Amino acid sequence: MPVRLGGMRPSLGVGWLLALLSAGLQILSFPSLDLYFLSWICLTPLFVVLIDRRYAPTIFRCVLLAYFCGVLWYAGTCFWIFHVMHVYGNFPRSVAAGLLVLFCLYLALYHALFGLLLGIVTRWRALANARALIVAPALWVAVELARAHITSFPWDLLGYAQINNVPLTRIATVTGVYGISFAIALVNSVLALAFLLPRERRMGVALVGILGAIALESGVLVSYPAAPSDHIAELLQQNLPIMEQSWAPAYYDLTMAQLVQLSTTASGAAQKSAPPPLIVWPESPAPFFTSDPRFDHWMAALAQDSHSYLIIGSLGVNPGARPDKSLIFNSAQLIAPTGGFVSRYDKIHLVPFGEFVPFRNMFSFAESLTHDIGELSRGNQRNVFRVQEHGIGTFICYESIFPDEVLRFARNGAELFINISDDAWYGEYGAPEQHFNMVRMRAIENGRWVLRATNNGITASISPLGQAVAELPRNVRTVLQAPYSFESGTTFYTRHGDWFAHLCAIISILALFICVLSGTVKPA
Repeated sequence: MPVRLGGMRPSLGVGWLLALLSAGLQILSFPSLDLYFLSWICLTPLFVVLIDRRYAPTIFRCVLLAYFCGVLWYAGTCFWIFHVMHVYGNFPRSVAAGLLVLFCLYLALYHALFGLLLGIVTRWRALANARALIVAPALWVAVELARAHITSFPWDLLGYAQINNVPLTRIATVTGVYGISFAIALVNSVLALAFLLPRERRMGVALVGILGAIALESGVLVSYPAAPSDHIAELLQQNLPIMEQSWAPAYYDLTMAQLVQLSTTASGAAQKSAPPPLIVWPESPAPFFTSDPRFDHWMAALAQDSHSYLIIGSLGVNPGARPDKSLIFNSAQLIAPTGGFVSRYDKIHLVPFGEFVPFRNMFSFAESLTHDIGELSRGNQRNVFRVQEHGIGTFICYESIFPDEVLRFARNGAELFINISDDAWYGEYGAPEQHFNMVRMRAIENGRWVLRATNNGITASISPLGQAVAELPRNVRTVLQAPYSFESGTTFYTRHGDWFAHLCAIISILALFICVLSGTVKPA
């Protein structure tokens, strides 16, 4: 027998208000507002409206309500896209706003997919009505996994809302961020169930959900000792506004001089030691081509003078038969204290419309975003830098939001992660904090220190617990003395990847299959 829904008969219009409420709570759970405790209730209104056929009498209405919620959520958390398009893409405000709307309409299809799936399972006998909430967390995680792999935009997955909850985020060493998303969705499911049950049964279920949320949220109050560290790196934060960045030749010497001055000031009278200091520059803000002899000379001299290993953001060049046939990469390269080139990593996961234009014939208007250097090429190998006996995995900017890609550096022998980025594009909106939280999760998942060097912030040293043990304020030009250690152990997540998210996808498919076999439920 299906669980009977309780309560008075509301109007269909209330469903839209509940979807709006859910979107607002999701927005508030993430930076820059960062009311992370709201994540425990942010999906509850959406679950209620999708399960209760008084709000959504048809599957099509479920899809529309979830889609509406998704559009609003992306508009609120990804408003920075308007800033990028208008300020740096040189699009008029109206066009930039239109592009933001299209972006939200596109990505909200994943919320619509969730609404479709939950709408289906709640209208079939085996999981009818409130029983569908049993599989709702698995459906949510399965849709997050699809978003990560199909559109390659796993930005602000639900689990990131609890990044400051150290005890809870330990789950990520086994399940990745998806396990935290599941836990949050599960609590929301229990609370939604309390709303859907008859009055005489609500209190007990609501109490379980509330106590569960309080118990899990209380982890933010737990104080953890700082992780031990035995090395110091110097992370440069140049703080160069995007509007001042130029690819003109005259700009080259000025930018290089600023970065070298920062490097030499930081290292000071650095003495030769074992191991030598490590200096990390942010993602390349200027035309530092690896094929340029001037660049090689500057880097060799700096490494020799500071007795340091250098990890430098640059533009890697693979020469072609003609200059216009050369391949250009967004790269990081390792320079030895002797001044010699050691290795280079070429960014594999490029930013669409930032480093390349997908479907160029369709989106030719977006070429203004890549006009300075043209389209970049993709790397094809996750090289791990060798510093003495240790491995260092360096991922660049946007790559940090992909859990299954970052872990491959650890599998390849990286004992330390370095992330270089230029987040000045985002402006003063919540994106830098959102991006930073995703980098912190990569540290937790893989049990690695992460040294993060950025143009204008957030530059930090992140422990394997995801804690920023040293951090620079944004929008200042300075150097961070960043503690770190090399970690050789591997977590369950590093070894097995997104097994939990795939399990949720399998459960979702099985639930749909069982529903189809069991037959339909007549409308209430």
